[in-house]
Amino acid sequence: MTLKEFWRDREKPKLSAYADIFKSLGPGLIVAVGFVDPGNWASNIAAGSSYGYQLLWVVTLSTAMLIILQHNAAHLGIVSGKCLSEAATAYMPRHLKNFILTTAMCAAVSTALAELLGGAIALQMLFGVPLRAGAFAMLLLSLYLQFSHSYRRVEKIIVTFVSLIGLAFMAEIFLVPVDWPAARAGWVTPSLPAGAMPVVMSVLGSVIMPHNLFLHSEVIQSQQFHLSGPVTIEKKLKTEYIDTIFSMGVGWAINSAIIFIAAAAFYARGIAVDDLAQAGGLLAPILGPLSAQIFGAALLFAGIAASLTSSMAGGCIFAGMIGEPYDSADKHTKLGSLLTMVPAFLILLFIESPFEGLIWSQTFLSMQLPFTIFTQLYLTSSARVMGAYANHGYTKVLLWAIGLIVTFLNLLLLQDLFASL
Repeated sequence: MTLKEFWRDREKPKLSAYADIFKSLGPGLIVAVGFVDPGNWASNIAAGSSYGYQLLWVVTLSTAMLIILQHNAAHLGIVSGKCLSEAATAYMPRHLKNFILTTAMCAAVSTALAELLGGAIALQMLFGVPLRAGAFAMLLLSLYLQFSHSYRRVEKIIVTFVSLIGLAFMAEIFLVPVDWPAARAGWVTPSLPAGAMPVVMSVLGSVIMPHNLFLHSEVIQSQQFHLSGPVTIEKKLKTEYIDTIFSMGVGWAINSAIIFIAAAAFYARGIAVDDLAQAGGLLAPILGPLSAQIFGAALLFAGIAASLTSSMAGGCIFAGMIGEPYDSADKHTKLGSLLTMVPAFLILLFIESPFEGLIWSQTFLSMQLPFTIFTQLYLTSSARVMGAYANHGYTKVLLWAIGLIVTFLNLLLLQDLFASL
């Protein structure tokens, strides 16, 4: 064999592997949109404008935990052929699964509230549309997108929005003077400034979103890899992990960029931000009119894309409650989406402070999160559900650690809230 033949033979499987990995990208990016949403924007702007770079560690910790949780949720879908909601219905006591899945539906409503509100704020910023009218337009658009498109077409729409959001914030970074030494320290150094606990939990809840764990397992299981045998399952588990790491990495970078912008543009100047529209307006005199336009456009893209994923997640959770897979043409899936989006819109009508509504919508997600984490841990550790692919040793330890950390932080939040009464 010549040297040329040797390298040619070595390159073929490499190129094939890269092609397989590239083709596998998509499910993770759909989920990534869910935590690069208007709720994240409000949480990250509150973190950056109030505490500078000090809370970047929450984004780092949350993303690391998210990678493990999302991969584990996808693991369930690949191996069992059921999403998290279907598996809970099939393998858990009825009253317990009803309670857990009902709280998950409430979390999806809370997420949808943030998406509709964020998109409405963007429409108001860009075109002067009244807030409630903008929210109604967002509601109709998200339901239309879900009920009229297949998974593949929806993936393309969402990936496009993620790319636009990323480009928008990368452009913003070049417009602000980032303190990189402080940012590097903030990423890896935990700190808890006085009064920061609600913002910390809001950032946590906006990154590790319960409905995204349900949605990721659904998007993966819809491809029915469990029917293709062990070889396909093993291959998909590996390529899916890369998809998850890449997609969650995109989310980490964008969430970090939002905190950078808020810290550099607002915290450094002593400006307190308590409104997303105010944030966009403040950027104009500080950084020029272009930055405000980028901010508003990116917020609109985020609201549209993330409202679609929250609508899909609600449909997935509700269908799973009655033992059915997600099907955008099925009446139960459609009902689940309506039960997610319509109540979110109705609640929005009574919110007086949109920014506080965004913050507390994300904080509620952190409160529901332990229920979802421990449900997922139970299901993916069960040989009855997962067979030979049930969680082992270090995976169980990591999942237990994540569940306990999130529970502990929620207890700190409750302590902080009671102390302030």
